[in-house]
Amino acid sequence: MQAEAVPGMKLPICDPRADRLARQLAERGQVALTEAVSDALDALTAENSQVPLAERLRNISRQLKANGAAGGHEMTKEEINDLWGHS
Repeated sequence: MQAEAVPGMKLPICDPRADRLARQLAERGQVALTEAVSDALDALTAENSQVPLAERLRNISRQLKANGAAGGHEMTKEEINDLWGHS
């Protein structure tokens, strides 16, 4: 499903990493930035609709566990309050 481009309408990407990745996609496909992002989102949507939700959640859980490996500590109430801006 191709989105129609609106002349003069730009796609604002504020995150530098997201901007770099989107530009790489656009360059690789030799398409406009908006088209590259739309195509990637369409592909992701199609991919997600083929994988059952339970399996996707299991994969997300595994990724989070892998990224949050040993070395952390249990936060104190004071640390949690600081994060929430409470004194």
